[in-house]
Amino acid sequence: MKAAVMYQKEGLPQYTDFPEPIAQHDDEVLVTVKAVAIKHLDKSRASGKHYSSDAPKESGKVIGGDGVCVLEDGTRVYGMGVSGMLAEKATIDKDRIVKIPDRLDDATAAALPNAVIGAAMGLKFKADIQPEDVVLINGATGFTGRVAVQIAKHYGAKKVIVTGRNQASLDDLLSLGADEIVSVLQDDEGFQTQLAAIHAATPVDVIIDYLWGHTAEMILACVKGNGSFTNRVRYVSIGAMTGDLIQLSAANLRSVDLQLTGSGLGAWSKPQVGQLFSQILPEMFELAAAGKLKVETITVKLENIAELWDLEVDSGKRLVVII
Repeated sequence: MKAAVMYQKEGLPQYTDFPEPIAQHDDEVLVTVKAVAIKHLDKSRASGKHYSSDAPKESGKVIGGDGVCVLEDGTRVYGMGVSGMLAEKATIDKDRIVKIPDRLDDATAAALPNAVIGAAMGLKFKADIQPEDVVLINGATGFTGRVAVQIAKHYGAKKVIVTGRNQASLDDLLSLGADEIVSVLQDDEGFQTQLAAIHAATPVDVIIDYLWGHTAEMILACVKGNGSFTNRVRYVSIGAMTGDLIQLSAANLRSVDLQLTGSGLGAWSKPQVGQLFSQILPEMFELAAAGKLKVETITVKLENIAELWDLEVDSGKRLVVII
């Protein structure tokens, strides 16, 4: 079969022949792959840099963790790969399959799940989002951030505040449900003054953070209390696009009812992951099929994987390989 194979750390995946995978257990099934989204996670795991991955073997490994595929009986499903998914054939876990609505295209179905995982799992299980909550999304102009805005509103958020660098993308978020935008390109004083005013007027209940780094420090400073009673603030770290480390004032932990947590591989319970596949993803697929959850994709062919691996994709869009 043809596949995208990574042979060495820091290298580029190669479009080449590779042995067809074989299901090793009764809980695995061989499928025909139709579409796979390329995400930061895939690139990090392919190079062995992600905490959940190993470096590529000398004999090579097929990359790609999930995608749209077809079962032997013709049923089209989203599945999590046991073997690499950027290939004509793959093995997937029978317990991690979601049927795709007929009216939802392959590219959208492939692109959506990772963003749902990066948004809904944090909002639902880590932030325990409630109707009428005020939600701040730090770094909302990326693909997952745009999905998070829409899911927060779907879950009943009263107000969604978004931050980001790209002004055009920030403005576009207003059409997806955002209520207020804050540019991170302004100076620190301006950023903190704007956020502090927003928090004073409509106290922020949930913070979903895809950036971390210095913006996280400033946001935490804005919600720090002064000795008065405070609302409960649930701060969820999901990404670290602008830095892995921050300085955290102990006063933040004592002066406000602050819950600081993360959402990612290893941070969820088995029942929560089970609910992702049994309820959350099916619900989001239906919303997308009905046009109520919108994403943008760029489709490419598997044979062009090497030259497209480092392609710069427009902010808020997802690259999807059609097989």
